[in-house]
Amino acid sequence: MPTRLGSAEFTRRYALPDWRILLRSIETSFVAPSFSAGAAFIEEVARLADAADHHPDVDLRYPGRVHVLLTSHDVNGLTDRDAALAADISERAAASGLVVEPSASTRLEVAIDALDVDAVRPFWIAVLAYEEEPGFAAGEPVDAIRDPAGRGPAFWFQPMDAPRPQRNRIHLDVAVPHDAVEARIAAALAAGGTLVSDADARAFWVLADPEGNEACLCTWQDRD
Repeated sequence: MPTRLGSAEFTRRYALPDWRILLRSIETSFVAPSFSAGAAFIEEVARLADAADHHPDVDLRYPGRVHVLLTSHDVNGLTDRDAALAADISERAAASGLVVEPSASTRLEVAIDALDVDAVRPFWIAVLAYEEEPGFAAGEPVDAIRDPAGRGPAFWFQPMDAPRPQRNRIHLDVAVPHDAVEARIAAALAAGGTLVSDADARAFWVLADPEGNEACLCTWQDRD
């Protein structure tokens, strides 16, 4: 298994001007002259990744922006493999005439304050169809969850030492396929949540975690 490198050590070892460190990954964006050119570049990235046996997350958006994220999933952080593949990808992008925009990257995390993290976390895993963030040592508290598909923002839970008087500290709207919402509601209730209101179902159902933070599970139905 490769050795995980902290951000400072990774920066000392490698000069990667096209890339930026965000959390436990390096990321960048390349701008292609067209959507098809962006897709062709992704094929080049795939070939490099297969050759290195190390695979990034890649996203193509109109009109031709390619976002690339590299991290070593087996150690939940950065390693020498990420630096090597990043250098190869940058070289290929330059040869293809793509414009690099490293500062365009950003990462979103959502923090939820909680008096009892272990009581609240299962509700949000169920509502969002997330999983616990890996990489915690045995016996350490789990305070973060993630989208297993890698699309949604990470969530983490900040312990509070006293209640607050607000009605609730966060409210999220979660859009889901109409044929998945019943199962998602059932999972949330089984995880300790409560159904606050189904008055507007099937457009949305309002649920709450054990501390009153709310989420609406929304579908396209009954909105027109």
